[in-house]
Amino acid sequence: MSEHETITVELSEQGVATVTLNRPEVLNSFNSQMVHELHQLWRSMRHQDEVRCIVLTAAGDRAFCTGIDRTEQIDDGQGGARAVADHDDDRIAGFGSTPFHFDDPGELLGPKTNDLWKPVIAAVNGMACGGAFYMLGECDILLAAEHATFFDPHVTFGMTATFEPLHLLHKMPFGELVRMSLVGSHERISAAHAERIGLVSEVVPGADLLSTAQALAAVIASAPQRAVQGTLRSLWAGLELTRSQALAQGWAFIGLGNDDESIAEGQRKFSSGERITPRIR
Repeated sequence: MSEHETITVELSEQGVATVTLNRPEVLNSFNSQMVHELHQLWRSMRHQDEVRCIVLTAAGDRAFCTGIDRTEQIDDGQGGARAVADHDDDRIAGFGSTPFHFDDPGELLGPKTNDLWKPVIAAVNGMACGGAFYMLGECDILLAAEHATFFDPHVTFGMTATFEPLHLLHKMPFGELVRMSLVGSHERISAAHAERIGLVSEVVPGADLLSTAQALAAVIASAPQRAVQGTLRSLWAGLELTRSQALAQGWAFIGLGNDDESIAEGQRKFSSGERITPRIR
């Protein structure tokens, strides 16, 4: 896979791509280069059949991501700040000439925004706050190291928390999300509490985090991919539509996801007589 400045990408024989945010010296905060690289990566992975499932993690053990890299911002002359131009069209993040034109610096970070419908498992290996939720909100499964924490500091520093908590609406109970958003830097959600409220599905020792995530990804990668992606699209449709609307579209997801090859592969597995020993968690 191609070289990058702010991320690394490794592909296993099982079809698991491990994507690592690689700016540990700034707690893996994202700059415009990282946004550009993730945007290009997610878009390109849509067409890479060898990539069947993805693990998203970060370098070091202090932080998964602490949001936008504020050192890259430029003073706007009025006590505020704006980010540097992006790579696609030289836009400046923030408001344009009127309040009706706003460029969100983190909007291209997530896989779903980039129309990638291959499963993404997040392995959260430390602090995750603020802009990290652009990515975590669009991951399908979250695992966390025992020392991981989650918080959103926006309000503490006089900024409205909007996009970040909205990305978590479907992952956290509403009261927990409101509390995290409003108390800002004064509280952090522990990995154990994140598991209790359903934000993460499993907490493991830090030394086992990546291997656990990769093993889970390998299981998902072993299944027929049209069935995997059709299931994923069905579930995300259920999040964003009403129940009846999602059910009404179910036939389309089944028709697109159930091809002859996929069904035949499943039948071969069933007829082989080999039985799977499930992991109990």
